[in-house]
Amino acid sequence: MRGANSIGGCKGCSEPAGLELLKTYRTALNYALNRILSLNLRAIKDVHKALYRELVEWFGLPSRVAIDCYRDALANAKTWRSNPSRGRRPRVRKLSMLLHQGSGYRIRDGYVEITGGVKLKVIGWDRRYDCYPSGEARLTYKDGEMVLWVSKRIPKPESYTPRDVVGVDINEEKIVYGDESINVEKSTGIGRAEKFKVLAELLQKKYSSLRYPAWKRRRGILDRIRAFHMKAKNILVDNARKVAHEIVATAKKLGYAVAREDLTGLKESLRRLPKTHRTRLLLMGYSRIERWIDWQSLKHGVLRVVVDARNTSSECPKCDHVGLEEIGYRRLKCPRCGFEGDRDEVGKLNVRKRALRILGINGGALTPPTAPQMTDVNPNRWGEPPSPRGGTLAPLGRGGGQLMYVWVRIRVGLSASYGFCSLTFEWVELSF
Repeated sequence: MRGANSIGGCKGCSEPAGLELLKTYRTALNYALNRILSLNLRAIKDVHKALYRELVEWFGLPSRVAIDCYRDALANAKTWRSNPSRGRRPRVRKLSMLLHQGSGYRIRDGYVEITGGVKLKVIGWDRRYDCYPSGEARLTYKDGEMVLWVSKRIPKPESYTPRDVVGVDINEEKIVYGDESINVEKSTGIGRAEKFKVLAELLQKKYSSLRYPAWKRRRGILDRIRAFHMKAKNILVDNARKVAHEIVATAKKLGYAVAREDLTGLKESLRRLPKTHRTRLLLMGYSRIERWIDWQSLKHGVLRVVVDARNTSSECPKCDHVGLEEIGYRRLKCPRCGFEGDRDEVGKLNVRKRALRILGINGGALTPPTAPQMTDVNPNRWGEPPSPRGGTLAPLGRGGGQLMYVWVRIRVGLSASYGFCSLTFEWVELSF
C-alpha cells in the first residue's frame, strides 16, 4: 500500500495532481460502503470503530480524509436503505471526495491545500463571498475537468410584503409570465436542444447494427455523442436560469410575489402521450425550470407561491367557469362571460388569480373582490396526491439573521507536469 505522502501529484507523474488521491478515495469509499451494509452498521461510532484503522492502514488515506470517507459511505448507505425501490447494493463510480474545512482542506496564500499533498493554485475568486466562512467542500473529476465545490453560509435577503403576483405558465414551447396588464413570452429552448439530441441519435444509428453497437466501443464517436447530449442539456439549463432570473427580477422590481404551478406527477402522465411529444417534454424538464425559479426567489427575497395546476388552461380567469371553448389555434373563449384569450395567457392569469386568493390580496382586473380564500388544493389533474407545497405559501426567508447554504463552484485546470492545478470561479448555486 502507498503511504499518505505518496498520494498527491508531483513533477513527472503519469496522472494529474489530485487524480490519484480521488481514485484511492473512490476505492476506499466503495469498500467502506460494502462493509457498512454487510455489518448493518448505523451509528457513526460503530462505523468509526470498524473502518477507521482499515482506511488509514490499508488504503493509506490521511486521518481526516479517512473520517470523511466513512462519513460519506454512511450517508450513501442511509440513502440506499431509505429507498423503498432499492435494487442492488450501491457502487460509487464517479470521482468525488468529501473534504472537511481546516483539517481536510484550507485556502491560504493564494493556494488551496488538500490533505494528502495536493496543492491547487487559485487564479480567480469571487470576492463577494470572502467575508463568509467556508464549510465542507467536495472535489470532483469528470471529463478531464476537476471542480472544487465549497459550501458557504450567507444571510438570507430581507423579504417584503407583495402587493400583487406575477403568474408563470410553463408549456412545451413557451414560458409565459406577467399579470393582467403584463404578458411576456419566452422560449423554453426545446427546439434548439432537440437538434443536438437528434444529431446524437443519428450518430448512434449510423455506427450501429443488429449485431454490434460500434459507437459504444469507438472512443471518438462516443465522445461526440456525449458532446451533443451535453450541448442540449447546457442549452436548456442556460435558458431556464436566464428566464427564471428575469421573472424574479421583474417581480422584485414591481414589489410582486411569484406564482407557479405544482407540476408534481407530470412525468407519470407522459406515458399516455405520443412518443414525439413525450420525448420533447422529458428533454425539456419542467422541474429544472421550477428549481431555478425557486432558487432565484430565495436569492432575491421574493415570496414564491405554488398553486394547484388543475384546470388552469380550461377555467375562465374572470368568472371561474370551467369549460372554455376553443375558437381558433390556441384561442379560448368563455361561453358564460365572453372572456377571450390565448391559452397560455389564460393559464398565466389563473395561476395569478389562485395565488392572490392564497395571499388574501384583493385587486386585479380579473379577480373578484369577494373571492374566497384558498387554503387547500384538490389532487392535480394527473391523478397524483397533492404535494405538501401545493396550494400553500412557500416563504423563502424573512431575513434578519437567517442563513442559507450556497455552493461555490470552482473550475480546476489540471497540470500534470508541475503537480498543481489552477482554479477559476464559475458561479453560485443553491444547495436544496
